[in-house]
Amino acid sequence: MTRPVALITGVGPGTGRALARRFAEGGYEVAMLARTAERLHEIEQAHANCHAFVTDVTDAAALERGLTAVESRLGPPSVVVHNAVGGAFGSFLDIDPAVLARNFDVNVMALLHLARRVAPGMVAAGKGAIIATGNTSALRGRANFAGFAPTKAAQRILAEAMARELGPKGVHVAYVIVDAVIDLPWTRARYREAADDFFIKPEHIADEIWHLAQRPRSAWSFNVELRPFRETW
Repeated sequence: MTRPVALITGVGPGTGRALARRFAEGGYEVAMLARTAERLHEIEQAHANCHAFVTDVTDAAALERGLTAVESRLGPPSVVVHNAVGGAFGSFLDIDPAVLARNFDVNVMALLHLARRVAPGMVAAGKGAIIATGNTSALRGRANFAGFAPTKAAQRILAEAMARELGPKGVHVAYVIVDAVIDLPWTRARYREAADDFFIKPEHIADEIWHLAQRPRSAWSFNVELRPFRETW
């Protein structure tokens, strides 16, 4: 392969698919990681230069096998976007602690394992980008978000620690806070009365992440926030 490689986790019908399409259109071979084989293969067939690697990112051994397969087939990734997300809502009094632990594995431990695996190669190359997608739960805890917010806050802090360590070595680490409802069929059904500009478009999230991955090193960002113009914040 002569094209650069982008690796994206959590590829589904929304942001993940939009990311895969954007990076493929930008000249990358795209490695798509997710647990659902049928969905991944549908995206693979629909978009050129997108490749399915069925992987559970919460299983460290499976993730290692998936990354090895990516490198063998496509080459080492120069861009990694950790878009996989685990979430659950409910009072801290009621949530199953095992669910919180699972979400921590998706949001935090998977990012740690990914970064530990790909960062040495990026440092050796003197370039690369690791980007995690988050939301406002990374900045504040609210009632009924106890199964989710602690993991996103930890994810952001982990990414910041990585950014401070890897930035001086030529690797750009960024955290994208999506403060919005993403435009998907199920969110449209849930917010039936909402205006079109209430939602954030997956392709617009993808455009910003593409922009971050291409930023010259004289003007890097870490915290990036995206929201529709009507969103209260």
